[in-house]
Order: sequence, then C-alpha cells, then structure tokens
Amino acid sequence: MEKNKPSILNAWCMYDWANSVHSLVIVSAIFPIYFSNTAVNAQGGPDVEFLGIIVNNSALFSFAVSFAFLFIAIVNPILGAIADFSGRKKRFMQFFVYLGAATCLLLYFFNRENLVLGVIAFTLSLIGWSGSIVFYNAYLPEIATEDRFDKLSARGFTMGYIGSVLLLIFNLTMLIKPEWYGNIDSGTACRISFVTVAIWWVGFAQIPFYYLPNGKPSTKKREGGWIWNGFRELKKVLGELNHLPLTKRFLVAFFFYNMGVQTVMYIGTLFGSNELKLPDNALIVTILLLQILAIVGAYCAALLSGKWGNTATLCAILVIWIGVCVSAYFVYTEVQFYGLAAGIGFVMGGVQSLSRSTYAKFLPENTPDTASYFSFYDVCDKFSTFLGTTIFGVITQLSGMRNSILFLAVIFVIGLLILRRIPSQKIYRTPLRTS
Repeated sequence: MEKNKPSILNAWCMYDWANSVHSLVIVSAIFPIYFSNTAVNAQGGPDVEFLGIIVNNSALFSFAVSFAFLFIAIVNPILGAIADFSGRKKRFMQFFVYLGAATCLLLYFFNRENLVLGVIAFTLSLIGWSGSIVFYNAYLPEIATEDRFDKLSARGFTMGYIGSVLLLIFNLTMLIKPEWYGNIDSGTACRISFVTVAIWWVGFAQIPFYYLPNGKPSTKKREGGWIWNGFRELKKVLGELNHLPLTKRFLVAFFFYNMGVQTVMYIGTLFGSNELKLPDNALIVTILLLQILAIVGAYCAALLSGKWGNTATLCAILVIWIGVCVSAYFVYTEVQFYGLAAGIGFVMGGVQSLSRSTYAKFLPENTPDTASYFSFYDVCDKFSTFLGTTIFGVITQLSGMRNSILFLAVIFVIGLLILRRIPSQKIYRTPLRTS
C-alpha cells in the first residue's frame, strides 16, 4: 500500500476528531460532574449502594474505569491477532465504535434511581472507546513512513482536542444558557450531551471508515478458524518481541508512566469536585483550558523530538509530570488548581502523541502484524490504567485522595528511570530495534 497518501492520512486523523469527544465530555468534563452529583445516597452523601456494597462514589467511578480497561487488556491482544490474520482490522474498529456510541445513548437514562444502569453503560462506553483505539493506532505504521510518525500523531491528537472542545462548548451552552433550549434543567442538559457524543462519534467516524484500507487476509496456511489462527498470530508476535529488547523496555517504561498519566486524566475532575469543592462551571472551564494547552504540548513534543530524540523528550515530559503530582498534594485553592491544570494540559498532549509515535518507530519495518503489535501497546495502556485507577480508588477509600496523588508521583519516577535506559535519537532504524 502506498504510504503518506494525503487523503488516508487526513482520514486517519479524523478518527481522533471523532472519538476524542468521549474522552473529554464523558470521561473528563460533564459526566464525572454529573456522576458526582447523581451517584449520592438519600442524604446527599457520597457513599452509595452498588450491587449490595456500600462504596464511595469517587471510588466507584475509579473501579468502573478499572474494570473496563482490565477487560480490554485481556481481549484486545487476541482480537488484534485475529484482525491481522483475517484482514478485518476495520471491522473490529467499527464494532467497538458502535458499541461505545450505543452505550453513550444509554447514559441518557442514568439518574439517581438507575445507578447500576449508569455505571454499566459508562463502563461499556469505555470498552467501546478503548477497544477501537488499538485498531486505529495500528494503522499508523501502515499508512505513513517513519519520519512522519511524530508529526502525524501530534496532528491526530490536535484534531481530537479541537473537535472535542467544539462539542464541549456547544454542550456548555445548554448548561449556561438553558433558556436557549426551552429552559431545560442542568440534569437534562448533561444527559443530552451524552447523546451528542454518540452522534458526533459515529458520524465523523464514517470518514476514516471510508478511506482507511480494509486490510488483506494473511496468506499463511490456515489450520482451523480465525480464532485459532489468531492465537497462532499472537504467539508469533510475542516470540518476535523477545528479540526486540528496546521495544520491550519501552513497553515496560510506558506501562509505569502511563499508569500515572491515565489515572490523572480519569480522576482529575473528581479531585477538583470532591476534594476542593470547586463549582461545576469552574471545573469545566478549567478542562477547556487544559485541552487548548494540550494542543500546544503535542506540537512542542513533536518539535523537540526532532532535536533531542523521542525518549529524551519523553524523559523531560515525565520530570514535569512528577512536579505536577508533588504540587497537587499541596493544592487547596481554586487558583492553585488552575495552575495545576495548566501544567497537566501542557504535558498531557505531548506524552500521549509522542508515546504512540515512539512505539510505532520500534516496530519491525514493513511488518504486516501492526494490530498484533499495537495490541501489546494497548495491553500496557489498559492494564496500567486498570492498575492505576484501582490502586487510586483503594487508597482513596482507605485514606483519602491526597495520599493517592503521592502514589502517582512514585509511578512516574519508576517510568522515568526505565525510559532513561533507552537510547534517544530522531529516527529508530531496524538495527537499533533489534540490538
């Protein structure tokens, strides 16, 4: 397949535009605040009953995220291998998109009487979103040459930030100017916003679905069905990884620092809402600021990687993350929270876009097994998210949210120490990957 074809590159970036509204509206902005206000007991307190268990609503939110990513971490390597063997990468991506969007629609019916429905729908929407990402990321080394990875990855994340901000602004008008929409109450406005996420996600996803290649079935001899051959494909890629020491080392480093990044992204709004008692409008405006700074951060990371190399740039970003976590422990005021959010926004875009492109550079050149390889990246992403949000939820339940933040600082330090052992250069050629 011809690489660097503009129509395909642009269509690939459009999926960031399509899916990022879930990350912003459902995960970071409106839904966590709606959840915090809705998942309360009869006295309005945060301890609620879920499936016969009394649990803090912040911990329940964290555990829902944990379960979703644990599930995806288990099934996606198998599905990725099946997708590579069958040539149906796009079909798998479509399945998860439609699952995620459908369950976003279900969130419209989430209220105080339907806590179980809300938690299950939220969990399934996360499974749909995260499940689609592994197949989307796997297209990167197929459609572009290695020298384009960093800038293309940054462009994708940038389009995602811009698109999600536009939809969030529209949803905010329903909360700030309800008279424009027939004087709807804030709860209804939030639930309508969940519907807009589903429509936006599915609608714009049709562009990459149209342009991205379908993939070709493996020419290897089949012994049994796709599932059996998928396991064989997975075993083969796992064997290849054993001969790619730098790739394995990067995955280990990514596992640790991504645990911190994702936990901050999924829990940050609850910290402002539950710990600092900030008003809802202030939280949402802060998140908008965070998205804008993430655009700047993504492009700065791409530029710096061209001068310093990928891993050196990532190390510098992780140092800032460590400072953010230590500072967060001492944050008590609204102004301090804004400063903290600004720091998070700047490094959030950079660490995400550069991690994706760096891993793509470590893959063997011209490998047909991109979905299988990226499924291992996805396992590290999702399992680290599961572990980070679970530990965060447990510590929060036992001793409060601030002690959980110190745990995140330690995680970033571990990731930094491992990442420093990987040579940093602008482009990773095959000898570096296999030596």
